[in-house]
Amino acid sequence: MKWQSCKKILVIRPDNMGDLIMSGPAIRALKETFNAHITVLTSGMAKNIIAHMPEVDDSIIFDLPWVKTADTPKPGMLNEVVATIKQGNFGAAVIFTVLSQNPLPTAMLAYLAGIPQILAYCRENPYQLINCWVPDKEPYEGIKHQVQRDLDLVAHVGAYTNNNDLRLLSNYSFSDLNQKLQAYYIELKKPWVILHSGVSELKRQYPLHEWALVGKELVESGYQVLLTGASSEKAMTDDLQKLIGAGSFSVAGLLPLNEFICLVEHAPLLLSVNTGTIHIAAAFKTPTIVLYAQTNPQHTPWNTPAAILEFSVPQHLKSKNEVIRFLDRKLYSQPVPLPSPAQIIEAAQQLLPKQVENASL
Repeated sequence: MKWQSCKKILVIRPDNMGDLIMSGPAIRALKETFNAHITVLTSGMAKNIIAHMPEVDDSIIFDLPWVKTADTPKPGMLNEVVATIKQGNFGAAVIFTVLSQNPLPTAMLAYLAGIPQILAYCRENPYQLINCWVPDKEPYEGIKHQVQRDLDLVAHVGAYTNNNDLRLLSNYSFSDLNQKLQAYYIELKKPWVILHSGVSELKRQYPLHEWALVGKELVESGYQVLLTGASSEKAMTDDLQKLIGAGSFSVAGLLPLNEFICLVEHAPLLLSVNTGTIHIAAAFKTPTIVLYAQTNPQHTPWNTPAAILEFSVPQHLKSKNEVIRFLDRKLYSQPVPLPSPAQIIEAAQQLLPKQVENASL
């Protein structure tokens, strides 16, 4: 079966929300080129973003044991995954990976489900397991942004798009959001910014007391500082709000994803660590300052105004993955200190609109 005749394609991206968002342009290329119905197999961590991705028609949600998840999958669930995939009668499967991942366990699911065309990057020869094999030369012969890596993969089977930007659908009213936040003494008609300090991994963390200095400077310059995060991060944003004081607002867990997307869409500026929120911002061209732990260089903000302030990962928190360790030796051999609050404020001066009279920023 040729790819042009594949009208049902399974895209497998069983990682975090940000990873799936970055695969959006490549998924768009598949949909536009082959006029295909796209089903995404992804994790419980990413499932909520699917409704906001216009390229995706359907989804299959499983947390696979070779992907880091909060839960411990049971061995028998793999048979369930294969059975579910079989029911889809897919003509092709595309497996998106970061450069440090091995696609073979994921490819086995598609192979056992009888999907005739399977496309993926792989370092070793997968023989019949991946019959559309693209040898993975990253990171040894160069490094691409994750969005470009995924676009180049689907280009191997002739899939292209004229729009390589990230895209998400925002389905919540900004006026309704403003009204909701007024109950918490937040006025979105006045100057404001988002400060998103939560991390999925300790090695990406920026000290809370340093964030507090940034927040205080922003407040003194006339900006409301909205401290966002998941419900599980509410205690942290509450602590940060106490450190910053009046003019800052702890809203972690207050906004469902659709409302949070709306907030990011309209934000004058997002300050964040390297997490899925920066990719939501990129989908709306929201200016972003990202404190970027030197882990995977592929995941910086894509096609949006941004300042990237890198810092080294503590030695005891560095990955044991040998591909990541190679990257660390190649790119990050010299230690880089945490960015100072002054550096962050300087970046904000460049990215924030001049909307506060007599502001010091």
